[in-house]
Amino acid sequence: MARHAFDVARQGYVNLLPGHRAPGNADTQSMVAAREAFLARGHYEPLAARLAEHAARLTGADVTEGCVLDVGAGTGHYLARVLDRCPALTGLAIDISRFAARRAARAHARAGALIADGERTLPIRNHSVALALSVFAPRNIPELHRVLNRRGALLIVTPTAQHLTQLIQPMGLLSVDARKEERLHARLRNTFEPGVREALELTLRLTRDDAFHIAAMGPSAFHASTEELRRRADVLPEPFTVTASFTVANYHRVERDGSARA
Repeated sequence: MARHAFDVARQGYVNLLPGHRAPGNADTQSMVAAREAFLARGHYEPLAARLAEHAARLTGADVTEGCVLDVGAGTGHYLARVLDRCPALTGLAIDISRFAARRAARAHARAGALIADGERTLPIRNHSVALALSVFAPRNIPELHRVLNRRGALLIVTPTAQHLTQLIQPMGLLSVDARKEERLHARLRNTFEPGVREALELTLRLTRDDAFHIAAMGPSAFHASTEELRRRADVLPEPFTVTASFTVANYHRVERDGSARA
């Protein structure tokens, strides 16, 4: 990044997208607002707490500085929880959506935000990251391996095939591939060593607004209008009980030849 200057938007983020144009799959303003509204209700708070606990164990009590990188960070909600639990660390949120980056830039006093494509080369120095987060986001495995330091770890949250199944039919949610985790393990082979894996299942009692926000904050929002999603939510019984099901797993960086981390 030497010899280049970048403007910081008044909302606190830096836009590194060529031409400052986001692709069509970037979260819209309404999607980000729906995610912020849903997360504020606290339904996923047990997940955020478990993620922060994993992060604290991975970085260790003896760590006095370091960077936590969250790629596909959205509003920065989970990054902020990790930084609360790890006071010696600073954070960097990367998202392809300017609306998400705007929220993430003010999610925590020790975090900054970039608009960048996480599936391309990350604008991060080699071996400069202590911990990388990937929460419900695509993962650029080669780039995450490059930017993590030699003792670095990757912390991943994925939904299971049982995640929110009760909403698939009434709200038009996309189902989760049952082989999602198997494919992830195959991609990580030879670059990351599996560590602790935890299954987390939550029973949620949702209002109609909650159900609407779940649909409006995810990929379903690209396939149905806000009005249609609201119509679907308004005919649900209230409260509407659903199961949220996640896997929280950490992986340790290894050298390309498969040797243990230094």
